[in-house]
Amino acid sequence: MESTRSHMSAERANVESTRSHMSAERANVESTRSGASAERANVESTRSGADDWDGGVQPPATPAGDAAPADIGADGPSPTRGQRALPVVVEWLVVLVCALGLALLLKAFLVEVFVIPSGSMEPTLVVDNRVVVYKLGYRLHDVNRGDVVVFDSPSQSGGVDDLIKRVVALGGETFEIRDGRVYIDGTRLEEPYLEDGESTFPKAPIPGCVNEADSQRCEVPQGKVLVLGDSREDSRDGRFFGPIDVDDIVGRAFLKIWPPNDMGGL
Repeated sequence: MESTRSHMSAERANVESTRSHMSAERANVESTRSGASAERANVESTRSGADDWDGGVQPPATPAGDAAPADIGADGPSPTRGQRALPVVVEWLVVLVCALGLALLLKAFLVEVFVIPSGSMEPTLVVDNRVVVYKLGYRLHDVNRGDVVVFDSPSQSGGVDDLIKRVVALGGETFEIRDGRVYIDGTRLEEPYLEDGESTFPKAPIPGCVNEADSQRCEVPQGKVLVLGDSREDSRDGRFFGPIDVDDIVGRAFLKIWPPNDMGGL
């Protein structure tokens, strides 16, 4: 009987030990759950802070004494708007000065535009036409018959700086007017640029010729040319002031540029 009681006591002790062990296991599980809850709370706190930053919530202001220095870069502070604009202005000024210089050089030595002031060259050119004059050509080659040239106005045509006419006779040739037609060295000159029925008549004794002054005949001196307007009745030309010096020719008009609907070569 005592043996049985002793055995039951031992069994009860085992049961109590098992219960104590299970309580300890349950305490460990609860501790683990508590730790996981704490970790979850930390994650939620971090997410909340990130959401507040994205929503515009500003972080605490840094004290003035702890402020970070401005990022001025390796080459110093960034230039102001005025400093950035200055190089652009200088660049444009250089471009404009160069363009102006080039235009002046072209006008002085190569080409220039002239405005037709009268009807003396009709029908080829009319009042207010613009023509481009090539200045360099006669430095490279001789004047040719039929060229339309701009030249310094002779003193007899006072009040006008430049005239534009057509070359009809060259140095060493004999110019003559016969029955309203032009003859060069005895051969009639074909003039397709004249209007149908246009005639050439003498106006006055022609000065500056090799021969004595004659209204219908002129032996043109070397180094000079005789010029006439295409509108013979409306032109004050070589029949009045005689042959002109080749050195007084500004250049050859080779292109009409105005009006646009009548552009073309001469």
